[in-house]
Amino acid sequence: MHHSNFDDFDHDSHMRQAFDAAREAADRGDRPFGSVLVRNDKVTMVDSNHVLTKNDIRRHPELHLAYRACQELTQESRAETVMYTSTEPCPMCAGGMVTAGFGQVIYSVSSNEMVEFTGTKPSVRSREILNGISNVVGPILNDEGRQIHDEFDW
Repeated sequence: MHHSNFDDFDHDSHMRQAFDAAREAADRGDRPFGSVLVRNDKVTMVDSNHVLTKNDIRRHPELHLAYRACQELTQESRAETVMYTSTEPCPMCAGGMVTAGFGQVIYSVSSNEMVEFTGTKPSVRSREILNGISNVVGPILNDEGRQIHDEFDW
């Protein structure tokens, strides 16, 4: 795994792009989740939640970006890629990300915190599912990430 240069990435800037994608999703009538893929400190792909507007339960941004990455990038490239995501990936997304094999996954709001907003039960943490595959880091910019969920009508 190539973690050597990930510490030098502009974490705040990349996470704020994920936040922008989450707000776009909420504005169009989807749930407020957004993610970006970053390689060599540059955003290469952006996605947001489309579950409601596309009537597709698979369209969480993390899973869709994992799918695209597997189609478009080599395994080596994916290992050099970091996913920044506004909220910690759910078990479905983390499962898909096992195949993608991203070097690092960085979230703002944890899945445990989401229980406060959605009232659902805590899910299996992404760190457990991705153990030994992707280094899961978070929370970062937690107050900003939480604000997006505070403003959403859960």
